[in-house]
Order: sequence, then C-alpha cells, then structure tokens
Amino acid sequence: MSWFKKENAAPAKVAQINDPSRKLRTEGLWLKCEGCRQIIWKKDLESNWNVCPKCGAHMRMDAAARLKLLFDGEYERFDTELRSSDPLDFFDSKPYRERLDGMRMATSLSDAMISAAGAVAGRRVHICSMEARFIGGSMGCVVGEMITRAIERSMARRIPLVIVSASGGARMQEGAVSLMQMAKISAALMRLDEARVPYISVLTDPTTGGVTASFAMLGDLNIAEPGALIGFAGPRVIEQTIRQKLPDGFQRSEFLLKHGMLDAVVPRLELKSYISTALRFFVD
Repeated sequence: MSWFKKENAAPAKVAQINDPSRKLRTEGLWLKCEGCRQIIWKKDLESNWNVCPKCGAHMRMDAAARLKLLFDGEYERFDTELRSSDPLDFFDSKPYRERLDGMRMATSLSDAMISAAGAVAGRRVHICSMEARFIGGSMGCVVGEMITRAIERSMARRIPLVIVSASGGARMQEGAVSLMQMAKISAALMRLDEARVPYISVLTDPTTGGVTASFAMLGDLNIAEPGALIGFAGPRVIEQTIRQKLPDGFQRSEFLLKHGMLDAVVPRLELKSYISTALRFFVD
C-alpha cells in the first residue's frame, strides 16, 4: 500500500483524431484589409469584388475576375496560343523558360494578359486585362503582340477598346524586345485614333514602368481605381535619387487626378456603368 494517494488523479489522455476530414480548416478563410487592417471573411470580400466592405480599400484582382466584372456574361478569348520564344536565352535564379512554364501552371494563362471581346451593357467591346500574378504583369513580346492584335481587331470590327493595366512595367528577361513593344503599341494606337475608334485606359494597382510610359496613359479617356499606384519609377527609387521626402499620396491615383494626369478616379463597383456611359458619349 502506497503512503501517498492522489486525490485529483489526472484524466485519461484523449486519443488524437487523425482523420483529416474531421479537422477544422481555417487557413485562408480570413484576410486582413490593407487599408483598415480589419479581418474580413474571404467570401464577403470576393462577393464585393475585392473591395473592403468596411473601409472601401481596393485590393488587387486577377485578370479573369476583371473580365467577369466588366462583361455582361460570356466572352470570346483571343491569342491564347501565343508563347514567348525566350529571345535572350535568359537565366537568373532559374532559366526564363522554366519561370514561364511555372507561371503558366500557376495562372492557367499563356502570358500576363487575357484578350477578349464581349458585351458591356449591351455594347460590343474588346477588353485586354493584364494579370499581375504572371511575373508581376510585366510586358514582354507576347503581351505587346496581344495588345497590337486587339487594336487591329478593334479597327477592323470598329468596336471600342478597353485595356485594364496592372503591371510592373517592361519585362527585363526579354531586354530590348520588351522595350520595343512600347513603340509598337503606341504606333498601333495612333492608327486606332485615326480610325476614330475609342480607346479607354483603366489603370489599377500597380501600373508602373514601361506600361505607364506607353499605352496606359494614351487613352481617349484615362481612368483609375482609388488608391492605385501609378508612375514610371517607384517612390522609393525617386526619393533615393532626389534625396527628398515625397508628398503624401505621391503617385497614387488621387494625386495624379489632382495634378491633371488622369480624367477620373472611379470606384470598382461603378466602373462598368462609367465605361458604358463614356462609350455612349464617344460612339452614339
């Protein structure tokens, strides 16, 4: 017989459940707003087109969601077979060809853009939507060719063109071939203007580098989403170069509108109706 007796014996261990189907999964179901820092249920955010229901902050969207937001319903896609030829045989931390293959697997896109035609409020419109997840939405030879073909298609069919930009600029892995797309697209847009076919440019967060320096700022109407970062060089690069502190909100869409660089800043939920109204003004 033991000298000591435990009055409060430890409870028996509960067997652990190893069945994955019985475990509660919460990872990825909640997101933190980049504006108000509040925790938001992911489905609530997606149902509101990635606009925070609490503070109205505009979070980034993928290219397919953009098209779903703007088109009335079904749309026709073009140039899905285009692929980069890796003209420089570029290699950084991995071969450029491997990077492209990985991006195609991750996004199910051939490159950083979807080119499509459909109806916007009943009017036939051609929309090019950039995909920021594909190497930062950078513009290479494929993106340049897709936009140029969209411009030529708009001229041939005499339907308005809308380009939704979301890009870090020209793609360094393609060197001068990438930079050439700036002049190529700008020349095609001049022909579109001479044909009197309207072009609306929509700038979203971020729109920088060679994209800003070319087609993103060449629209008959240049509009942007609230809070979008728009510029050529980034604010940190500019501060380091001029060794001065930049004004609050520098390179954000509201700052550019105030200084005459944009025609309007339009909330995402009003974007479709705004474009539709603008096209009636241009075409009717």
